[in-house]
Amino acid sequence: MLDLEQQIFRQLEKSKNVLIVFPADRDNDAIASALALFLFLKKIGVETEITGFKNDDRSEPLFFLPSYQEIKKQLDNLRRFIVSLDISQAKVNQIKYSVDADQLNFIISPKTGWFKPEDVSTRTGEFRYDLIFTVGVSDLEALGKLYDDNVEFFYKTTIINIDHQAANEEFGQINFVDLNAITTAEIVFYLLKNYKPEMISEDIATCLLAGIIQRTKNFKTANLTPRVLLTTSELITLGARREEIITHLYRSRDMSSLKLWGKILNNLQAEKKNELLWSKLDNNDFKETGATMDSLSDIIDELIATVPSAKIILIFCEETPDKTTLLAYSLKNINVLDFIREYGALGGIKTAQATLNMGIKAAISQIIPKLQNKLEKLSL
Repeated sequence: MLDLEQQIFRQLEKSKNVLIVFPADRDNDAIASALALFLFLKKIGVETEITGFKNDDRSEPLFFLPSYQEIKKQLDNLRRFIVSLDISQAKVNQIKYSVDADQLNFIISPKTGWFKPEDVSTRTGEFRYDLIFTVGVSDLEALGKLYDDNVEFFYKTTIINIDHQAANEEFGQINFVDLNAITTAEIVFYLLKNYKPEMISEDIATCLLAGIIQRTKNFKTANLTPRVLLTTSELITLGARREEIITHLYRSRDMSSLKLWGKILNNLQAEKKNELLWSKLDNNDFKETGATMDSLSDIIDELIATVPSAKIILIFCEETPDKTTLLAYSLKNINVLDFIREYGALGGIKTAQATLNMGIKAAISQIIPKLQNKLEKLSL
């Protein structure tokens, strides 16, 4: 009987066209790991594309990684529509087509005989991809609009599910879920190393190391394991460009981001023995600092590393006196999207965002007690 790794390799060798997807909340470990897998499959000659829907307009910290620009935001030409014509009784001389308003007309001139309406039939062709890798995806809904718009495709195509999260629903035909790993990058590296280690290039190693650095907040989190440190050492030996990663992720902060960081710290509040952290930013804060909401992702990373006991971090951002954006971040395998789903939130397990039709003071007074109560119930 084949083990999971052998099943993955067997499916890969049978496939003609592979799709790699990651969560809509743009989890950086998942993105970096998916890029590494994409580069690897391309290098061994597999037709591969990488796609990830984007829930919001935040900037992308991993833009510097190899082939990042090849990530597509949606699935195009997923399936063909086929129009068939029976030519057993009449032969074709010429074929043309025209577009009349919203109607496409095929104009077929017979060489001999004539065509009847019953000679025409239609059908949908096979899907463009015959294998899907989901990377760092806890459930298919985490793919966002990518899944919502293509439900049939995801149910009818073989899925290899690679993840490390305890909340993973094991929705794939093959589920390679390693709960002992603290990053998805570790798992992808393990697979590639056991398949064709000689094909792991410096670019692939750099992507995987970027995933580890992002997930561990540059090795500041409390859950570091000997395995992730050993993986890091092996990746650096393979040529992973650590200095390049650190420069782009941690040494390129502009003054506006630093000023916004100060505003968040000044307004920072802690509830339930630091399990719930929250802060607020009003319109004046953004105006005074010159920063935008794009700057928040890096700041949150620093906050996570600074307060390891935190389970959820909330940032209330005032858009107008009657409109507030709520940004929520999960740190301890808590599905933060479920926590704020009642407010029309979008996102995934780790990060979610909701637009609230109320002022920032009303939003804080209404939401903080509710989330405190939810956290208490989780602790029971």
